[in-house]
Amino acid sequence: MFFRIGEVAEITGVKPYVLRYWESEFRLLHPNKNKSGQRVYRRRDVETVLEIKDLLHRRKFTIAGAKNFLNSEARQTPASRQMELGFDAAQREQALRRIREGLASLEKLLE
Repeated sequence: MFFRIGEVAEITGVKPYVLRYWESEFRLLHPNKNKSGQRVYRRRDVETVLEIKDLLHRRKFTIAGAKNFLNSEARQTPASRQMELGFDAAQREQALRRIREGLASLEKLLE
């Protein structure tokens, strides 16, 4: 699924000129162009825009700080991210199983 720059601007609440500027600043944000030269963003690009917006607007990072943060995040493997969160695969499965059981019991109560 692809989005044009106007659609991304509407979805994310970021003006098109800001999106073009962010493309020049952030390596991770690099939409392709179609035959007519229009930018086409993938879902991952839209997620990156939302992450950049969060870093800059809500978390008050500078452009340089956001770049550093995103570059360090991009270099991490999923396993190292799990370690940071304190979960391993077995713990995650156990937690998901408990959540499913809780939802199933809640569903029975509602019936």
